[in-house]
Formats: sequence, structure tokens, C-alpha cells
Amino acid sequence: MQKRISRNISIGIAVLLAAGAGIWWFIPKKEPAEARYATVTAERGSITQSVSANGTLNPVVLVSVGSQISGIVKKLHADFNDQVKAGQVLLELDPTLTHAQLMQSEANIANAQASLELAQANEIRTRGLFEQEYVTRQDLDTAVQMLKAAKAQLALAQAQMERDRTNLSYTVIRSPVSGVVVSRLVDVGQTVAASLQTPTLFQIAQDLSHMQIDTSYAEADVGNIRVGQQATFRVDAFPNRTFRGAVRQVRLNPTTQQNVVTYDVVVSVDNLDQALMPGMTAYVNIVVAQRQDALRVPNAALRFRPGDAGPRLDKSRNSGDSRPKDEGRGKDKGDTIPMGTVYVLEKGQPKAVRLSVGITDNRMTEVLGGEIKEGDAVIVEDRLPPAKSSSTGMRLF
Repeated sequence: MQKRISRNISIGIAVLLAAGAGIWWFIPKKEPAEARYATVTAERGSITQSVSANGTLNPVVLVSVGSQISGIVKKLHADFNDQVKAGQVLLELDPTLTHAQLMQSEANIANAQASLELAQANEIRTRGLFEQEYVTRQDLDTAVQMLKAAKAQLALAQAQMERDRTNLSYTVIRSPVSGVVVSRLVDVGQTVAASLQTPTLFQIAQDLSHMQIDTSYAEADVGNIRVGQQATFRVDAFPNRTFRGAVRQVRLNPTTQQNVVTYDVVVSVDNLDQALMPGMTAYVNIVVAQRQDALRVPNAALRFRPGDAGPRLDKSRNSGDSRPKDEGRGKDKGDTIPMGTVYVLEKGQPKAVRLSVGITDNRMTEVLGGEIKEGDAVIVEDRLPPAKSSSTGMRLF
């Protein structure tokens, strides 16, 4: 009997110990704050803010060479990628028709010259007869009028001859500038029709050692762009190479597509090695602000909110800047100063700290003022997910 009692006591003790271990296991344990929150130290360094857009490489001067007269292409003297000089022959049109028109004009001049000589003789003879009173004043006036008309007809014929001679010279197309042929739009035997509009025969880039990028920037970004700002860009043809340029012009003419207003920003580029070609797509970054030795914090710290309060994102369309910002009023000029909030650990709990912030490179943000100094740790992540309500518990039997 005593052995049975002892065995029951032992079993009871074992059950109590197991129950206590289970209860200890299921009781949530409070982790140290340093283990729960990931922090990053505020530090000093450089920040470069830039705005990005895509653009197209174009020659600075692209001349379209056309024809003022119609005709059939007889000879080609230039082709793609040819270097040409100003005045060099590019193309010849068939001159048969224009030459025939010139010969007709020369014949008209001879006819007008003969009529003029006859009118001069008639005027002299009529004037002599008028002095001898053999003809009337009206006869003399008629002779004078016929002389003037003959002179006018000769002048008209001479003008027509000059026009036809000029048209004959237009059958030889010459380059107006020195450069390289980037486009040829006609072939031998093709008919060029210039009756309605001037057709384009060649396109000549004056100098490919200096090019430009035509980019379209949104109105939210163009306010920070100034002439002379430095730009970097890449092209698909050279993915591992970074090219440099500078803003040459911000054009005032807006373009609106689907209620989005953009402005053409021209970036000048040196292409001394002729690696860049017209028409290439360029991915441009224009540096709009730089800071050296600036106190900076990660953008993740500005987005962090403890508990279930999600990040308050800035919804302005500012080239990917996802900093949460509140805006305060400047003291002197009435400008708005972006404000932000970061959290630091104080007695194991997150504490909000208000900051005035400056430029950002989309990874780090400049701190202009606030209770954050170099070396302070700011929270960037909560490693413990929010607690979920659950009705599941221990079932004691």
C-alpha cells in the first residue's frame, strides 16, 4: 500500500513538472529591444541628388538637303557615312528638260532683241517725220510706246533665261555644309517631284564630334534643372561605360501627353572618339544638388513607423523620392521646409524624433536640423512581426 502511494506521488510530481514546462514554453518571452529593432548609425558623407529621364542622341546640326526642281536621278556622288565638304557634288538630276527650257529662253531673247531694234528704228523715223509735220503727235506717242514695250519684252525674256539657267544649275545638288552623310533617301533612276514640297534627298550631320541629347523631363523635375548642370548617361551599345555631358538648354515649349506635361532638356555631349551614333537611346541623370560632409540618415529610417502605423509616404512626383515628409514654413523666405520623423530607442521603446531634411539620393537623406547627431542609432526595421490575435490556447484535460 505504501509503495502504491509513493508511486502515485512520483507520477503526480512528474505530471506537474511537465505541465509547468509546457506552460513556461508557451508563455511569450519578451525579447530585448536591441534584438528586435534593426538600427543604423547616422553618419556624415556626400549626397548627390539627380533626376533621370530617357532621351535620344542627335547631331547638333542636321541639314536636310533637298531639290527645288523635279527630275530623274542620273548620278549619285555620295552615299551613307561619306565625309563631304561644303560645295561638293552629291547628286545629279537629268538636265534634258531644263536645258531645253534654257534654249527656248535664249530664242525668246533673240526675238525680243529683234523687236526692240525694229521699235527703235520706227521711233527714230516717226520722230523725224513729226518734226517735219508729216505725222501727228499720236503717231509719235504710239512709236514711243512700242519702243518701251519692246524693251520690257526683252527684259522679261532675259529674266526667264536667268530663271532657266538657275534651274539648270539646280540639277546638280551640292552639299551646303561640311559633314558626314547620315541618310540617303533616293537612288539612281528615281523621279524627284518638287511640285508640292521640297523632297529630302540627303541628311548631313555637320559635326558628330559634338552631339546633343534631347530628353523629356516632367514638370515636377524641370524646376530643379539649370543650364550648366552636369549630367551622366549610358547607352545600350556600351553598357559598362558612363558618358558625361552638361545641360545646354531648357526649352520653354511644353509637351502634353495624357495630361502629363514635359519639357525638352538639351544636354550637350562631346563625342571625340565617334563612339556615339545618332538615334541612340540615352539614359540620362542630371545632377541637381550635391552636399559634402552632410549628416545623413537612411530613407528606410524616415519610412519606419512602430507597430501598425504604416509609413507615411510622400506622394509628390519627385523622381522616386519616397521619403515621408511633412512640410513646415521657412522663417525667412516663406519657403516650405521638408520635415520627417525617425525613431530612436529610449529605455527599450521607440521614441519619435522630428527632423528637417534636405536633398536625397533615394538611399540616404540629408539632415538639416533636429535632435539627431552623428553617431546616433536610428531604427530602420522591426524584426518582430505584429502579433496576430488567435483563439487557440492550451487545452487542459
